[in-house]
Amino acid sequence: MTAPAPLEMKLSLNVLEHLGLNLYSHVPAVLSEAVANAWDADATQVHIDIDAGADCIEIRDNGLGMTRDEIQARFLVMGFRRRDEMPGPTPRGRDPMGRKGIGKLSLFSIAHNVEVHTVKAGSVPSAFRMKLGDIRRQIKEDPEGRYYPDEIDPLSNISHGTRFILTELQRRHTKSTISALRRRLARRFSIIGAQHDFQVFVDGVEITAADRDYYAKLQFLWTYGNQSEVERLSQGRTQWESRCDHFGPSAIAVTGWLGTVGESRDLKEEQGGDNLNRIAIYVRGKLAQEDILGHFGERGVYASYLIGELQVDSFDLDDQPDVATSNRQQIVEDDQRFQELRHFLQRELRHIQGCWTEWRNLEGVRKALEIPAVGEWMKSLPAEHRRKAEAWIGRLNRVTAERLEDRKHLIKHAILAFEFFRAHDNLTRLESVGDQSLDVVLDMIQDLDSLELALYGQIVQQRLSVIRMLQDKVENDEYEKDIQKLVFDHLWLLDPHWERIESTEYMETQVATLFGDINADLSEPERTGRIDIVYRSTAGKHVIIELKRPGIRVHVWELTRQISKYRSGLAKLLEGMGESQPAIEIVILLGKPPSEWDDPNGQEIVHQALAAYGARFVEYNNLLQHAYKAYSDYAKKKRGVERLRAIMTAIEDYAPQ
Repeated sequence: MTAPAPLEMKLSLNVLEHLGLNLYSHVPAVLSEAVANAWDADATQVHIDIDAGADCIEIRDNGLGMTRDEIQARFLVMGFRRRDEMPGPTPRGRDPMGRKGIGKLSLFSIAHNVEVHTVKAGSVPSAFRMKLGDIRRQIKEDPEGRYYPDEIDPLSNISHGTRFILTELQRRHTKSTISALRRRLARRFSIIGAQHDFQVFVDGVEITAADRDYYAKLQFLWTYGNQSEVERLSQGRTQWESRCDHFGPSAIAVTGWLGTVGESRDLKEEQGGDNLNRIAIYVRGKLAQEDILGHFGERGVYASYLIGELQVDSFDLDDQPDVATSNRQQIVEDDQRFQELRHFLQRELRHIQGCWTEWRNLEGVRKALEIPAVGEWMKSLPAEHRRKAEAWIGRLNRVTAERLEDRKHLIKHAILAFEFFRAHDNLTRLESVGDQSLDVVLDMIQDLDSLELALYGQIVQQRLSVIRMLQDKVENDEYEKDIQKLVFDHLWLLDPHWERIESTEYMETQVATLFGDINADLSEPERTGRIDIVYRSTAGKHVIIELKRPGIRVHVWELTRQISKYRSGLAKLLEGMGESQPAIEIVILLGKPPSEWDDPNGQEIVHQALAAYGARFVEYNNLLQHAYKAYSDYAKKKRGVERLRAIMTAIEDYAPQ
């Protein structure tokens, strides 16, 4: 009886397609594999040239290169385990990045054709071409899963090293994508640069650490191990701390840095850019995981300002299991080494949060003091109040205010709020003032007066802005509800004494229904000439305001016919609610006086006709003039004696050089 054939396992190229051909989804990740291979080959230079017109990418290095036998034994063997076959450092003393032997297939993620030209010093050059279509066809046709590349004539201008020529690219490349490629390659390696004896060029321009384009944004920095290059590049940092560089029970080394930026928007790049609010993990100089920050669920405000790069070479030791996932872009989360790193980072993030809060407060004070008026205000405070004011102002820096105008607004209100605190403190101290403390009492009272003036000054400025807004609407003869709403919400425009507004939702609803019924009886010209009618209860008086379009002129009899209905209807409504003989005032806002105004005795006729119904009219222009005068006079008279008002104005006018 014939013995059965021995069991045999074969690897299908179909498996390789899933593991290698579709391993990566974007160009930087693919080219990173070629750069990593050049590092492992002891290259000192890698050149990536992109010819968009010829639809071609060329990658060449000056590394060791390969003989034909090495091509067969290593490059064309999918899954070649370099760590087993070629253990230990390279001749230059480098720790190899490659491990699984499938990264070379990633080139087919961006190109249909791949040419390989390589030569080892002192040996015969070799070259071959691989086509994605042929590989896929072989997957279907050859049960053995074998593929035979086309051998071609090698290039003659290579003394040693390897050159990849990618053609029939799967996407076009523009200047913007090439610029992004430089930035992303810089971010995927921590060993690029002359100081590491490994230079990478894109279209002839060398990639440097500065191409990562975030060091200049760092405000606060925490370093682990020697980070002299990061310290040199982060010229804008204002605080820096050197931390420990070990974690875990076995004291595993970690190097790198964590930092925070001045504004959270600094971590938001333009459309298509990377998310920089992250902590990246590097292993043997290559990006192993783009972000680990998401594993900590940090919700503090400081977390949105965080960025960092940590090098953890213990994640890739030759005598330990691989900690990377199949796509080489993430770390296995349940690995003990990863868990130890998490514990280390949790401790560090708590420390950073505390530092960030303290340093941001100091930075807030520094920024505020850039405004000279704030510095003068600080100096004017007693010592015990000055310390509290610095803490008060400093805390504002934790509030996100990206525009200078917003920051100035916050500082102004912080000063006013602090003066309230001082006022309360002064009132408390007045209780313990003795007979011999007259000067102290006068100083406290002066502070209280200054605060009162400053607060009223703020109200004046706000009201002047409302008046200017109304003026614009009147000059434009606006028909929309804008004028109605502006006057309705700011009745002080009609009478400065109408400060406190009283109304109930029920009363407003009833009056609105009443006016709606009355308006239904108006003629079309009467309706189109009006803006609207509004009602408010203020200072014990019920006020009806009839608004006419600024460009409309009406007869007084038209006005009296309308307002008689408003008055009688509102009086009945109020009497039905238990209010006998209610005080009702009617104000009519007009762009021009009634038509009878220019007739003989016309002014007296108009006033008497309206007074019979408790009404008066106000022209928009007169309203504006009186409002401007009432509040501008105050601002002029108090300008020379108001300390806090001067500070507010100086802050408002501040503009950095």
